Amino acid sequence: MSYLEATNDLYKQAALTPDVGLCCTTNPVWQLPGLSIPTIMQEMNYGCGSTVSASDLVNDPKVLYVGVGGGMELLQFAYFSRQKGGVTGVDVVDEMLSACKRNFKIAEEENPWFRSEFVNLLKGDALNLPIESESIDVAAQNCLFNIFKLEDLKKAVAEMYRVLKPHGRLVMSDPVCEQPMNETLRNDDRLRALCLSGSIPIKDYVKVLTDAGFGTIEIRARKSYRILSPNHYPTEELIHIESIEIAAIKDPMPEDGPCVFSGKTAIYYGGEPYLDDKNGHVLLQNQPLAVCDKTAAALEALKKPIHISESTWHYDGGGCC
Repeated sequence: MSYLEATNDLYKQAALTPDVGLCCTTNPVWQLPGLSIPTIMQEMNYGCGSTVSASDLVNDPKVLYVGVGGGMELLQFAYFSRQKGGVTGVDVVDEMLSACKRNFKIAEEENPWFRSEFVNLLKGDALNLPIESESIDVAAQNCLFNIFKLEDLKKAVAEMYRVLKPHGRLVMSDPVCEQPMNETLRNDDRLRALCLSGSIPIKDYVKVLTDAGFGTIEIRARKSYRILSPNHYPTEELIHIESIEIAAIKDPMPEDGPCVFSGKTAIYYGGEPYLDDKNGHVLLQNQPLAVCDKTAAALEALKKPIHISESTWHYDGGGCC
């Protein structure tokens, strides 16, 4: 059995018998006017963060969500795109698609505004999406891509890039790990399916996105996720796994490389009212400006009175680029 078959089998069972906390971390459930999340959807929330952000979902976007789970985030996306077929959910597991359809009937009873026709559920593979090229405004996945081995991860990201319109957004939440893992962990198909042993460092995750062509990357959140301890897992050291929420935007690739926003800020504290770096960035005296990592390095190299903060890993827009 391949690791992908093991993953499909695990989530088939999770669809038939909901497994609270299977691979998720505790996240607050969105509280929005008129939005009620059915309990069964919360129990089947097999994610490690959130991919739903109101700032991404303006003007009735066409949304794609890969790996449907119990339908919670599909319902949340539909809240912002109330049109027939406004949201498409793709999953390779028949049982998960069936469970999602049943959950939508409950959601209709709890939400007068919601109709199941807002969401189009399709059988499909993340490595070969049944979606037309450049037809999607916002694509999303939650705690799925970390399961893929590197070559499959590249294929999955390339497929998301293909279906997005220019300037479209790929919004994701996935576990990451800055520590090395031994081969026993890496090759354990069940641990990979459980969103544990496939975790890679943030810089490697970002590189897959930028290599696919995404010109802008926003790291929006970073938090603790799991611990792999020697008393529970085949490891001789404690391994800390985190989860990140990240958006990759299909902007043209700048000539000097991608803009990666990791939450850095520049503050000019010199004697003039402002500083112009002659490269498109004007820093007002003692006013913070969110900057991408590339710009942060360039400003630091100027040797001017500019304070550059460390990465906060919480970027919410308003940056320099």
